[in-house]
Amino acid sequence: MIDLQNTILEMIAKGESLADTINRLCLEVERIVPDAICSVLRVDSHGCLRSLAAPSLPAEYSAMIDGMVIGPNAGSCGTAAWLGGEVAVQDVATDPRWHDFKNLVLPLGLKACWSSPVFGAHDRPIATFAFYYREKRGPLPIEREMVDRCVHLCAIALDRHRRVLEHERRAYTDALTGLANRAAFNIALPDLDCTSPGAWALCLVDLDNLKVVNDTFGHQAGDILLKEVGDRLAAAAVPDKVFRIGGDEFAVVVRSSSALRDIDRTVEAYLEALVPTADCDGKIVGPRATIGLAVLSDGDRTAERVRQNADFALYHAKETRRGGYVRYWPGIGTRMTRRLTAIREVDAALREGRIEPFYQPIILFETGEIVGLEALCRMRIGDRVVPASSFHDATTDASVAAALTGQIVAQVARDVRMWLDMGIPFQHVGINVSSVDFHNGSIYSVLAENFERERVPLKHVILEVTESVYMDDDAGVVRQSMAALREKGLKIALDDFGTGYASLTHLMSVPVDIIKIDKSFVDSIVDNGPSAAIIEGIVGIARRLGIRVVAEGIEERSQVRQLLGLGCVLGQGYLYSQAVGASEAGEMMLKFAQGLDVVKARSKG
Repeated sequence: MIDLQNTILEMIAKGESLADTINRLCLEVERIVPDAICSVLRVDSHGCLRSLAAPSLPAEYSAMIDGMVIGPNAGSCGTAAWLGGEVAVQDVATDPRWHDFKNLVLPLGLKACWSSPVFGAHDRPIATFAFYYREKRGPLPIEREMVDRCVHLCAIALDRHRRVLEHERRAYTDALTGLANRAAFNIALPDLDCTSPGAWALCLVDLDNLKVVNDTFGHQAGDILLKEVGDRLAAAAVPDKVFRIGGDEFAVVVRSSSALRDIDRTVEAYLEALVPTADCDGKIVGPRATIGLAVLSDGDRTAERVRQNADFALYHAKETRRGGYVRYWPGIGTRMTRRLTAIREVDAALREGRIEPFYQPIILFETGEIVGLEALCRMRIGDRVVPASSFHDATTDASVAAALTGQIVAQVARDVRMWLDMGIPFQHVGINVSSVDFHNGSIYSVLAENFERERVPLKHVILEVTESVYMDDDAGVVRQSMAALREKGLKIALDDFGTGYASLTHLMSVPVDIIKIDKSFVDSIVDNGPSAAIIEGIVGIARRLGIRVVAEGIEERSQVRQLLGLGCVLGQGYLYSQAVGASEAGEMMLKFAQGLDVVKARSKG
């Protein structure tokens, strides 16, 4: 008995599995007591018996009693667990406690069964330890002594197993949402089968407005929002598993055939589940999320590759379909690589002072005078100067976009100061700003700080905003910021007008001071009737609203004549000048700036 006890305790101490430990216990006991057949059943939280170890009983028998509900007439083991005391049945064939189960055991040649409960915390039965006999008899004194020790060993093994499970539950469960956490996700992912394309899919769900909720209503409201989103995703994804893998990021491993059958509809259902508003600590919040989807395909040899694909899809969705989802396609990886490369290059250029504004003049058609400039971002790479279009992908990074605006604004302020000191009757310069500049709430302070330092009034600044900035403004942040800026006296120009959707709606929601007609209309104005009609309509509407119109991308004299005939009097394009550096822009204005004659006359007087 001492050897048996030491063997089992050593297995427990080494962390052997519960099943292996109890199975070894049964075999050692049967070696010592060859007339007995040993069985250990666990009692689950629902009061059902679960087979744990019975090495000498047929697997079919263990399977048949697995899940049996404990009760006053549930055989020896079920009754022992029910009563919390031993049950010794010397004749299975006649004992009423075996009436419903004797046909399972009698064909095996077993005629008697003695079972003892194993107690856990709070003195509740958590298992049973039983001897089956091939003859009608009860337990012998030596067997009682052995079972007493075995019951104690079972209790120790089960308690250690419970502690291990609790530790794993805490280690692999997110405390806030109750979902499996990143550690659990990292373990589950490599176990997925990657040999059958389409067998599973991965959705990465990014909560878009958690930071706004935390900053506006406090972290308690944000925690409630996370819990609500986790609950909704878990309910929508049943039976598939949901993980919380980051502060505001969740993952769904989709394996059920019904969900995979129409995976796009499945993802849409996840988004729909998040639509209703939630009460977050007394604040009504509409959860908003963006999803990246990747389905296991022929080229995916590992689950990690699928995860990377889902990451690419999520990043792309956040750039192009925020609040929606994007399914991975091979080109996304190339696009993301290009984006990351652009970010690194622009970041280096910012640190090294290789980002600077170039200026394209805005011309009054009838006189050829320069009435203003547009500042266009350029990056120097060795002897080359590259336009913003070549590194546009970098501006999708919020920190890079903000740094670009800051550096351009600072340089424009210095350049305007230089032109004013040259005696140029400078009117205004257009500075392009992005949605990031509005969302971080710093655009006015950046302008005011830099222009005040150079002693340049903000009346010389026009902020140019594309329609895409409006279209990514569900919360109305951009509209509110623009209205506040106009109240401070700044002018707003709507750039690339006509290329987006609902342009006229934009004019109603937030008035602007200038409309810049996109180059695509100007390109076809001479030969294309619809383009001319559209421009004529825009000019007419703008005149009634008191808005100035500037045509972009002018390259031919015939375009100027057509625009003048339609009522448009201002424009810019290569016909007059490409974008040039600050010194060259100053030289042009010394020759062609509107009002220069007045300045010269005053200087002579």
